[in-house]
Amino acid sequence: MKRHAVASSAIHSVGYDAEKRLLEVELLDRQTRTYCNVPLTTWHFFMAAPSKGSFFYQHIKHRFLQH
Repeated sequence: MKRHAVASSAIHSVGYDAEKRLLEVELLDRQTRTYCNVPLTTWHFFMAAPSKGSFFYQHIKHRFLQH
């Protein structure tokens, strides 16, 4: 999956596979986390969020299972 660099103080890059509903988040320390069953709408809201780090911690990290 292709990841896209984002402007964030917590996240380096993010990627999404709509077919598999997988979200990859690469943190600044280069650890990559993959989350399962993430809806496309969540991906869109994530990419539109003014603070990617805040959105990640509030709406993704503890709401979706890690793969």
